[in-house]
Parts: sequence; C-alpha cells; structure tokens
Amino acid sequence: MTTRVLLADDEHLIRGAIAALLDLEDGIEVVAQVGRGDEVVAAVAEHRPDVAVLDIEMPGMDGLSAAEQISAQCKIVILTSLGRPGYLRRAMAAGVSGFLGKDASAEELARAIRKVQGGGRYLDAELAAAAMAAGDSPLTERERDALRLAGDGATIARIAGELHLTEGTVRNYLSSAMTKLGAQNRLEAIRTAQRMGWI
Repeated sequence: MTTRVLLADDEHLIRGAIAALLDLEDGIEVVAQVGRGDEVVAAVAEHRPDVAVLDIEMPGMDGLSAAEQISAQCKIVILTSLGRPGYLRRAMAAGVSGFLGKDASAEELARAIRKVQGGGRYLDAELAAAAMAAGDSPLTERERDALRLAGDGATIARIAGELHLTEGTVRNYLSSAMTKLGAQNRLEAIRTAQRMGWI
C-alpha cells in the first residue's frame, strides 16, 4: 500500500528536494506540495494525504496551527530547523505524531512517515530530551497571547481589542509574564518565550 504525502514548506528548493527524495522511497508518493501554512487545510481536503509533513515556520499560518486544523484528517510529521523545546510539547498537544529536525536524512524522514502512518510516534531524540529538560511553560494562555501579539508589534490598545480585555488587564498579563520569565522588560520576555518555543 502506498502512503500518500503532502509537503508544506515555504522554501521551494527544500520542498522540491524533499519531494524528490521521498518519491525514491518504496511505498511513499508525494501527492501535493504547498508553500504556505494557510494553504494546508484546503490541500488536505483536496488531495486526502495519509501523512502531512509540515514545516513549523511558514507564512500565512505556522505549522503547529495548521496541524491543529488537520489532525482529524491525516497523520502529521513536523519538520523544524528550530529546536525550541516548547514546540515539541505544542506539537504533541496539536495531534502531531512525528517531530524531527530538518537536518534529518531522507531515510529518517521516510521511517518517520511509515511509523506515524502505522499508528506510532516518531520523535527526534535530541529535541525530546531538550523538551523534557526545559519543563512546561510557566505562562498562562492569556499571557502567551499577550506576549505573542506584543512580539508582532501590537500596541497595548490593539492587544486589548484583539483579546477583548481592558488595557490594564493586558499590562498585568505582560507584567506577570515578565516576572515568570525573569525578564527585565517586555522585549526580553518575548525573546525568552520565543527561544523556548512557548509562543
């Protein structure tokens, strides 16, 4: 039986190379390729892959957000060049079955695809160890939302509007996040949370 694969990566050359290498593998066929995260849901509906291989960082929508929307339709393998510990935890929560670095070989990616298609999990050992060592995010969902929007350059007023909160409440969430992360200012808190993969 052939495993049908969808590839999503915004780097055309990398996506093409991965597709060419996977097409050389017995029992794996790349049925669709997209270059943006916000194209994943429609491509899954159209092509009905068994496994979606998603880059974590893409324009339009990141791979984890796309994974949340398609986890009921197919198995998911996340590829990342960013070994942030929080990403692995978020990926597992989003229904992802495979998680490995972009430095993996084509053979390893093929093994991951076959394993998740068979109902198993495939995790990069180094990323898994880093995630376990880092522990859980100390941030609440609202603190993460406020930091994420602040990291995108949103003002306090805009964050308050998007989250349906008062400006004072937004300031409290940002202050609380800074305290939890041991940050001197908002920018330092954003960088720490991003480095850990918590936002």
